[in-house]
Amino acid sequence: MGSLDGKIAIVTGAGQGVGQGIALALASEGASVAVLGRTLPKLDTTCDLIRERGAEAEPFLCDVSDTEAVPAVVAQVVERFGGVDILVNNAYSGSYGPLLSMDDAAFQKGFRSGPFAAFAFMRACHPHMKERGGGSIVNLITSATVRWDPTTYGAYAAAKQALRSLTRTVAAEWGGDGIRANSIAPHALSPGLARWMEANPAEAEEFRRTIPLGYVGDCERDIGRAVVALVGPDLRYLTGATVPLDGGQANFG
Repeated sequence: MGSLDGKIAIVTGAGQGVGQGIALALASEGASVAVLGRTLPKLDTTCDLIRERGAEAEPFLCDVSDTEAVPAVVAQVVERFGGVDILVNNAYSGSYGPLLSMDDAAFQKGFRSGPFAAFAFMRACHPHMKERGGGSIVNLITSATVRWDPTTYGAYAAAKQALRSLTRTVAAEWGGDGIRANSIAPHALSPGLARWMEANPAEAEEFRRTIPLGYVGDCERDIGRAVVALVGPDLRYLTGATVPLDGGQANFG
């Protein structure tokens, strides 16, 4: 038996990388997973991997930036699986670069896919979680919000800091409904980071040395398993927190 047997999870951006690692970890503990993203072949791959582990999975095409479509997607998940217990807001598409290089559209892009999208999903999932006696939400933020020099990461960090604050508010306002909400700030060996490290070995080694544990986290074993713990029964009293899953690199104190 798994710690999440009978639970139903939504994971956005689950076609690859961190989202896929989280989806696989949840499935390994018995959760049924709604696999959301923009590229169907990638979603199908994740679903196949989940089914190989004996869990249920279903792909749902979704661009999280289209917040008006979110309630319909959540309704489809509920129709397919019967409810929602776990929500992981992982998908993000934003802009990077010096602030003076950005126009309004570029700056706002990360807010649409970050806090705006997460709010839409949380609001749509709330009544279904409440009906099932509670639930758990995990929102992905970043250590860029606390780094000493956020140069070129300003828009990204601003959107993620807004999501961190939103998470804390949800934890406070929805705790009476049995709904917990926490943030994680991961370093993980996503496909994009893996390509960068391979193309820039010297810079990658310098980056690795800034991590006290000495390595970049694995998407499933380090990030996904931590999410399993966050949404499971053993941490039922933890809400409104930010967990830095970065091997000790950042200081969120």
